Amino acid sequence: MDLLKELEGCRTILITGHIRPDGDCIGSVMGTYLYLKNALKDAVIVPMIEKPASEFDFITDIADIRGDFQTDISRFDAFIGLDSSSSDRYGDALRFFDDAGKRIIIDHHISNDGFGDVSVVDPKASSTCELLFGLFEERFIDINVAEALYVGVIHDTGVLRYSNVTPETLVVTSKLISYGFDYPRIIDETFYEKTRIQNEMLGRALVESILFMDGKCIVSKIDRETMEFYGATPHDLEGIVNQLKYTKGVEVAIFMYELDDQSYKVSLRSGGNVDVAKIAKFYNGGGHVRAAGFTMSGSFHDVVNNLSDSIAMQLEGA
Repeated sequence: MDLLKELEGCRTILITGHIRPDGDCIGSVMGTYLYLKNALKDAVIVPMIEKPASEFDFITDIADIRGDFQTDISRFDAFIGLDSSSSDRYGDALRFFDDAGKRIIIDHHISNDGFGDVSVVDPKASSTCELLFGLFEERFIDINVAEALYVGVIHDTGVLRYSNVTPETLVVTSKLISYGFDYPRIIDETFYEKTRIQNEMLGRALVESILFMDGKCIVSKIDRETMEFYGATPHDLEGIVNQLKYTKGVEVAIFMYELDDQSYKVSLRSGGNVDVAKIAKFYNGGGHVRAAGFTMSGSFHDVVNNLSDSIAMQLEGA
């Protein structure tokens, strides 16, 4: 796809991503925003996602994000949806989707069936940011664009440690860091550094985790009461499911936190023998073979029992 050609004649452009934005979502939205500002001088471009966590404040012009989802524009010439496997993941920005003149979808989730007027979906890409780099014209990429895209690549690859890293990922990463930004600082401050509350949430989740299915699965949860006691937000729970997966012998890790009575946000991680994207899709979620998520209703035990059946079916066939 020639992104700039698709945007010819568009005077108003909305860029959005999924609810509860992670590093790849934030990096792709901001990378695209900064790129289009360089390429389309006369267009009105609005980045619109939930307000990113403070550790991403270093990204150039991140204050331009409309975290309140308010704008004077009622209809956009183009709607660019990034890093989202389905339209319902756009949250409050979804109200602009149906009326947009053109809907452009760019994503790397295997569960994305290409629901835009123009869609680029590549499950082989490590991240949406890696995919975007291949779509951007080099003459409009500067140090600020490269830095934003780098954020997405390192967050969706676990700093180039996950199995989704390919030779192309390493090529893209090397090209991005050649622009000269301080990439070690980005890794430290956005990936490894944790607040006291985040460490407390991680500690609670690890101590209260439960092994089952002969040690092949591990599950942990954080309820609303605990979150309120510590003053924790969903952002403070990021990375917990990955740490659970590092437990020796575990094939599938499940982490969930309570959204409401009988409602949980569920994250899954797999060693590869279980396709957790398939499980997530069954519950109207999405993701990748080794990492996926969704929202599920029921008690904690209901959720675990239902997931156990789905996981067991795949392990028995492995």
